[in-house]
Amino acid sequence: MNLFEHSQDKDRYAPLAQRMRPESLDEFIGQEHILGEGTLLRRAISKDILRSLILYGPPGVGKTTLAFVISQTTKGVFVDVSATTTGVADLKKIIKEAEERLAYYGRRTILFIDEIQRLNKGQQDVLLPAVEGGDLVLIGATAENPFFEVNAALLSRSQVYELKPLDEEDLKKLAWAALKSPRGLGKIECALEAEALEHLVRIANGDGRVLLNTLEFAVLTARPNSAGVRTITLELAEEAAQSQRVRYDKSGDNHYDVISAFTKSLRGSDPDAALYWYARMVYANENPRFIVRRLLVHAAEDVGLADPQALLMAQAAASALEWLGMPEARLPIAQAIIYIATAPKSNAVLQGVDRALKVVKSAAGAQVPVHLRDTHYAGAQKLGSGQGYKYPHDYPAHYVHQDYLPSQLRGLRLYQPTGQGREKVIRERLEYLSGFGKK
Repeated sequence: MNLFEHSQDKDRYAPLAQRMRPESLDEFIGQEHILGEGTLLRRAISKDILRSLILYGPPGVGKTTLAFVISQTTKGVFVDVSATTTGVADLKKIIKEAEERLAYYGRRTILFIDEIQRLNKGQQDVLLPAVEGGDLVLIGATAENPFFEVNAALLSRSQVYELKPLDEEDLKKLAWAALKSPRGLGKIECALEAEALEHLVRIANGDGRVLLNTLEFAVLTARPNSAGVRTITLELAEEAAQSQRVRYDKSGDNHYDVISAFTKSLRGSDPDAALYWYARMVYANENPRFIVRRLLVHAAEDVGLADPQALLMAQAAASALEWLGMPEARLPIAQAIIYIATAPKSNAVLQGVDRALKVVKSAAGAQVPVHLRDTHYAGAQKLGSGQGYKYPHDYPAHYVHQDYLPSQLRGLRLYQPTGQGREKVIRERLEYLSGFGKK
């Protein structure tokens, strides 16, 4: 029996997540960006004109489920294998059968490989000629970045689709569908409290499989009342998920209080407090991109040029989040938090740009001095543009004193570096140049 075959006994004991696999695109929940009405992939599946593709995304977002929907839709022969149990000989046999099926019966073969990143180079090379020649259509599923793990030649012959974590509304739809469906828990009378559902959704963290399996455990262990109804309370949901609720409402006051405490801890140079509030947000399934955005802002706002590396650390954390995802990205994010919290602080950049914006409101029409104007457009020389400009690299120390502001703003100082960290060096440099230019 393969991954998608059914039997009465298997259905009876299969986890809820497996029993609830949709059999058509209309039943599929989530991934609207690639499967919504009118999308290319949806049309290709509906019309059975699919080409080779790689499904990439974290666990529980529907990669295998989508392959199952395709198996129910296609008129071709659907073969599914796991990369962990399939060798070169197995792949060669599948390819030979696919070639014969296409040549003798005009039927194409769709090969689904779960965890395709586990295929070694030799196994991937075996697939390449068959995919390139159209002898079979390959669907690979992976939770790892395919651009790192899959043969570049194989990737170039496949479309890569990224499946994203399910959002809260998708997870709620999934839960209610499971409670109502005869394939799911529809034969059991249940009452699901709103707080319990919210907790299950938070704990699932975008993973539909986690949500369904936790929900099933809660339902099966709930005690029916005298009317035979099983009520899923918050306490029961917490017990089933083995995780206590954190008081953190992403749309309420507590959300803003926690992020405020986090950013003030960064500004206040307290790495321990910053890590604590960060952990509170992670535990409550706050969107990690929201956290990283705050790091980027505060690296520039509160550290600034006192330590320019702080912004690079924040950017590195943001990049790590995109490449790794959670939970792995929690480490580079934590590293950036500690760095920013312990870095010397200065808000001189913030004050400088705010002063500049305020000045512009009253002097937005100030003319660009003649010697700073562009000289490349037609007629520029006739207008005298660029005349009198001094090229700094032609002078000692690659610096020469000249005015760079409109005449009415000469002497204006917007950026005023502090004596903190790197800004002390910057301040000394500006003071040196100011004196140097007047000699």
